[in-house]
Amino acid sequence: MIRFLMLFLMAQAVLFGLEMLQPVQQQVILPWTALIADISGWFMSFFDTNVIASGKVISHSLNGFAVSIEPGCNGVEAMIVLLAAIAAFPAPWLYKLKGLAWGFVAIQGMNLLRIISLFYLGQWSRELFDWAHLYIWQALIMLDALVVFLIWIRYLPLEDQQLIEQQPV
Repeated sequence: MIRFLMLFLMAQAVLFGLEMLQPVQQQVILPWTALIADISGWFMSFFDTNVIASGKVISHSLNGFAVSIEPGCNGVEAMIVLLAAIAAFPAPWLYKLKGLAWGFVAIQGMNLLRIISLFYLGQWSRELFDWAHLYIWQALIMLDALVVFLIWIRYLPLEDQQLIEQQPV
């Protein structure tokens, strides 16, 4: 358990440190954030033709409301936490890769729901938008990463579970 905790904390420190580097922000984080805005705008355009996505901004052409998806609202931090947890956990690498793939889908899917819901909530009530953005969705995205990790552990192959149980604490 101590080994897992130390590896988990070290992996997070390294990954969050890398994420803050300017070249990583410019070459990875900002393009990813713009892609998330484009995908969100694309989904919303199916039921609202007045939605416009440009760069990291999603706006409504009729009422002028807009949101800018900033780093920190793109699901990257939740993926870093999940990546650190899965990498630190003693399991086969192939199983880790499967967990990361499913985790990516779950976290980014939830993040798309977050962006879309906040976009429409913001048009209705700025106060509720702020509250949902700062408290509800922040917690739900991190909870999503935790749930994915727990489900991933739950479905760890039986022979690997037995090896883990034999390791000293």
